[in-house]
Amino acid sequence: MSAVDHLRLVHEDHRRVDRTGTVLQAFVQSGACDTLSSRAASHAQQAEGSATRRPEPDTLDQNEEIFLFMNAQLSPTADPFFQFKQAQKQGWAHFAPLEMVTIPQAPRLIRHAKVRSGDRVLDVACGTGVVSITAARLGAQATGLDLTPELLERARENARISGVAVEFHEGDAESLLFADASFDVVLSQFGHIFAPRPEVAIAEMLRVLKPGGTMAFSTWPPELYVGRSMALSSQYLPPPPGMPSPMLWGDPNVVRERLGNKVKDVVFHRARMDVPVLSVQVHRANAERTVGPLIKLVDALSASAPEKLEQLRKEFEALAVEYLEDNLLRQDYLMTRATKI
Repeated sequence: MSAVDHLRLVHEDHRRVDRTGTVLQAFVQSGACDTLSSRAASHAQQAEGSATRRPEPDTLDQNEEIFLFMNAQLSPTADPFFQFKQAQKQGWAHFAPLEMVTIPQAPRLIRHAKVRSGDRVLDVACGTGVVSITAARLGAQATGLDLTPELLERARENARISGVAVEFHEGDAESLLFADASFDVVLSQFGHIFAPRPEVAIAEMLRVLKPGGTMAFSTWPPELYVGRSMALSSQYLPPPPGMPSPMLWGDPNVVRERLGNKVKDVVFHRARMDVPVLSVQVHRANAERTVGPLIKLVDALSASAPEKLEQLRKEFEALAVEYLEDNLLRQDYLMTRATKI
């Protein structure tokens, strides 16, 4: 019996049970695990900044068939937040117009992180690449990773027009594609906070950072505008069970706890983003077209509870009024820097 046939039998034997652990254990015991790991590494090396292209059926060798079979069968269940991340990927595909308000914040984060020419820099949840491209313009060897292919396409185009070399990869902040201690600096601008398991995301970011390297990120405090608007949305569409609010990344006490004893010299800095807004109504309409979680919420309420959607919109606009002055919407945020021990 071939290894692939054996895997299919394993899958059939466990089709009525939780495959997250059981099938994976059977797969490891089958002796095919090393083959899968080798093939996965080969595909990662060949990706060259994009999602791995599936080989044509008539070119598959047995190792490739094992890789593709296990990827198809186990990926949706090995990660309990798989479906949630797929929804995230679709929702954030519309984010690109917002890059204009995040561009001025990128050099602030880079200065906060003290990035230098020649540094190997990873931009986690890079979006359209504003941080990684800014770092590359300063001479850093920049790499960006994001879950959403549409944003990576925009990032590559931005890098091409800017005349800088940045490697962009499609991937998950909770399962980074890189070897241990690969980077001098690991950054994230309002990105890694949306990973559903903060302890997993921060462990991965620390894993790929070299000892003595710098981690820095920008986040939204829960008590200020963006944090309050996210809390408002959560009243209408709560996050999945077990997922803490992304806004907790804006609480210095939570940040210290999550970083734990693997870092030293933790430094915080407050900054302010002023967003041009013609009116709170226009701002709300734009947010409904570009902000991933809000897109999902509006779609859900439009179909099931239009009266709740109208109430949400009124509350959203009333909140924005508190922070609007002279057609500028004040959005304060927190920057963190720490050194890996």
